[in-house]
Amino acid sequence: MDSLVIVDAANVVGSVPDGWWRDRHGAAERLRDALPGYAADGLPGLMAPPLELVLVVEGAARGVESVDGVRVVAADGSGDDRIVRLVAEESGGRDCLVVTADRELRERVRALGARVTGPRAVWGRRRDEG
Repeated sequence: MDSLVIVDAANVVGSVPDGWWRDRHGAAERLRDALPGYAADGLPGLMAPPLELVLVVEGAARGVESVDGVRVVAADGSGDDRIVRLVAEESGGRDCLVVTADRELRERVRALGARVTGPRAVWGRRRDEG
């Protein structure tokens, strides 16, 4: 069974001051497009492949579409609440990692058995390959 990685798009995109706020939808698409390689390659030092990658978007990024290797889930309200629901509903005993720097969200998903890591786990690779 594939391990589950849930990426908090708003938090990861917001971790780098590169003008993302001018085009939140485009910034979320760029993050989405940087993630598929992790499905096959894994996250070095964190999770071995294969991975199921889920990108949670909210607000202006809600129209971002899924691509091969990355399922995009749009939050109706709070992205954090949607991430917590995904952990509760979809981790099902498999290894689950949430990518976010949000302290409150980290506590909430840890209480459900998920592990957490910061944006650099996916953002560093994106920046190096860009």
